Amino acid sequence: MDISVKDLQEAISIRQQIDNLQRRLSSLLRGAPPQRPATPTARGRYFSPATRAKLAAAAKARWARTRSVGAATPAGRKGQLTPAGRRKLSQLMKARWAARRKAGGTKKAPAKKRGALTAAGRKRLSDLMKARWAARRRGGAKSRP
Repeated sequence: MDISVKDLQEAISIRQQIDNLQRRLSSLLRGAPPQRPATPTARGRYFSPATRAKLAAAAKARWARTRSVGAATPAGRKGQLTPAGRRKLSQLMKARWAARRKAGGTKKAPAKKRGALTAAGRKRLSDLMKARWAARRRGGAKSRP
């Protein structure tokens, strides 16, 4: 920031005038009780100190209940197989594999890969590329756009 001394002095002068006007206004309004600024919460609400104390006490009580040893139940493992379930799954898989082995040679022929080049197509592509490179060598090395 580039503030000249003159600008800084003017800013101080304006600030002093504001302070003087605020003092005069408060002296005019002395009959009204002074307004204390309340502390805003995260949501922008304003609570009195007594209400904030009640909220804090309630939060502490909630944490105490959560942390208490007697009330806490051991967390069960969610989403995992029990030994009985694992056993049942194993038996089902073994039966499935046995059925496949029994069926034996009824495998499907592997599907032809789509988009694969045939030997003739690969040869044709190779010849085209060789011709392109030869033409490029003859015409001088032109760079791509």
